[in-house]
Amino acid sequence: MRNTLLAGAFAVLLSACATQAPQPRMQPPVARTTAAPAAAGVVLVQEAWVSAEVRGEELDSLATWSSEDGRVWLFATGKSSHRLSLFDGDSGAVLRTVGERGDRPGAFNRPNGVSVFGDLLFVVERDNRRVQVLSLPGFEPIGAFGQDQLRSPYGIWLNEVAPGELDAYVTDSFMYGARFDELPADQELDQRVRRYRLDVGDDGLDARYLGAFGATSGAGKLHMVESIAGDAAHDRLLIAEEDRNRPSNLREYDLAGRFAGRSLPEGTFDGEAEGVVLWTCGVDSGYWIAVDQQAPRTHFHVFERAGLVPVGSFHGASVARTDGIALHAAATARFPAGAFYAVHDDLAVAAFDLGDLVQALQLDPACLH
Repeated sequence: MRNTLLAGAFAVLLSACATQAPQPRMQPPVARTTAAPAAAGVVLVQEAWVSAEVRGEELDSLATWSSEDGRVWLFATGKSSHRLSLFDGDSGAVLRTVGERGDRPGAFNRPNGVSVFGDLLFVVERDNRRVQVLSLPGFEPIGAFGQDQLRSPYGIWLNEVAPGELDAYVTDSFMYGARFDELPADQELDQRVRRYRLDVGDDGLDARYLGAFGATSGAGKLHMVESIAGDAAHDRLLIAEEDRNRPSNLREYDLAGRFAGRSLPEGTFDGEAEGVVLWTCGVDSGYWIAVDQQAPRTHFHVFERAGLVPVGSFHGASVARTDGIALHAAATARFPAGAFYAVHDDLAVAAFDLGDLVQALQLDPACLH
């Protein structure tokens, strides 16, 4: 079941006879929620900058990378243009685009989720049904994985389980019908998240499919999924439930794929739950930031890391209809306290100074160090 991905060429990672690892059938736990958010209102935090508009891209997800000379690159996937837009993380200047439509190495078809580990860039392609891996800073294709299982992938989260060894969690929001707007039957919802073990070494990258998960009954069902993020220190995944016919929320699972019996507080999201990121401040402390996609202004809800207790919400002066977000906690020339990035209206990206967030929401000053 293991195939090696050599630099500069694609290889089929998983054989056609690959089968999903057996998943235990368990009764879902009783759902619970944390306390409702405080009714203190949503705080205005001014954006440090909003980039120029890049029309025709339909920007979705974000990730950052730091070069050896200290530059910060901000990547944004372009769903309609089938490529990546690259921004300067300090100034918001548009630097270049990468890729074109296609299925060859280095090309993309409806890229959505994006993530960075070290000098590797992971791009989830919905319509190529794969996760493509490229080497930074040159964007050389290393390979891809998931082609034998993924049907309509969207989001990705990477967890380092050993030096050079990752678990990749990929959401798979496949649908049915002529317009692909019909939900799968409940018994198929156990395929909403797929997991892969990746070995990163000098010879390339190897991938092995570890199976899929998702509750098929109860409050933990994932009808439509996209964003996903995790916290290994607390054995936690937060997965966005985006079905507009139900209250949108973030469901909590553990890293083994079991529903933890909890979602974020009912009524947290007036719009649609979208991107979510973890802001780590030490081994055990920090905050979660979750997108509440709205117009004319997106709301961002902040939760304490360990207990998911709401600590406040903020919005920018202009940022709206946000999909993806990214957090860069390391100091940069423009942002010595780090930066928080958000997509604006599918057309641009915006940056917030993390120091401004700490001050406005009275967060732990230790997160600035």
